[in-house]
Amino acid sequence: MSSVDMTGFVSLLRREILRFVRRPRNTFVPPFITNVLYFSVFGVILGERINEIAGVPYILFILPGLIVLGAISNAFENASFSIFHGRWNRYIEEALTSPLSYSAMVWAYILSSALRGVIVGTLVALIGAFFTTVGVTHPFYLVAFMLVITLLFASLGVLGGLWAEDFDDLTMLNQFILRPLVFFGGVFYSIAELPQTLQQVSLVNPMVYMVNGVRYGFLGVSEVDPNASLAVLVVLTAVVTALNIALFRRGYGLTD
Repeated sequence: MSSVDMTGFVSLLRREILRFVRRPRNTFVPPFITNVLYFSVFGVILGERINEIAGVPYILFILPGLIVLGAISNAFENASFSIFHGRWNRYIEEALTSPLSYSAMVWAYILSSALRGVIVGTLVALIGAFFTTVGVTHPFYLVAFMLVITLLFASLGVLGGLWAEDFDDLTMLNQFILRPLVFFGGVFYSIAELPQTLQQVSLVNPMVYMVNGVRYGFLGVSEVDPNASLAVLVVLTAVVTALNIALFRRGYGLTD
């Protein structure tokens, strides 16, 4: 990366980070309140009745899933909104007409959005620590999965921001596709408790691998092979990122 490219990359990255850091009421307060409610209702109230899953207290069992939900939702939302808002108000043209390369441009959007996802995921973990004892069994897997899933959904957010034609499209992507996949991805239950047919169907859902990967990092418990899951997610992230760079180069969704 040339010095000109590096300067532009750092400038765009800094702008995108400041965009969400300066608005904590919109970026950090809502997931804080939402997850306090999740832990209160699902963890405390239902947890007293469900007791344990796979030998793990229920409130601790759902913690990794809630972290994944908060992290990927915010990574996706940040990237998709930033790209679409830039298109809508035409200030993305400033970046497009700069000497910044397309790959540096895409990575600036992805990394800033992934950072927001990691921050929110960390916030959810801290909230969980007020309700239960939180430990980390496999720190390498925890860090690796958190990085790759936030990078993946930041990349998907860039793709969504290029595709969306209005703000309703962004809402549809987040509320009607992303969140249902997470909730049916083993956040609040073990897929081993499902009938055999539904277990096989659940394995098609990529969220199962993400939730179990983070759960393995925290608890050392996983219903799928964490190494295979991590490898597939890394490859998928690379593919989606390469696709975003190709779409930027073609001007897909960026020009009239």
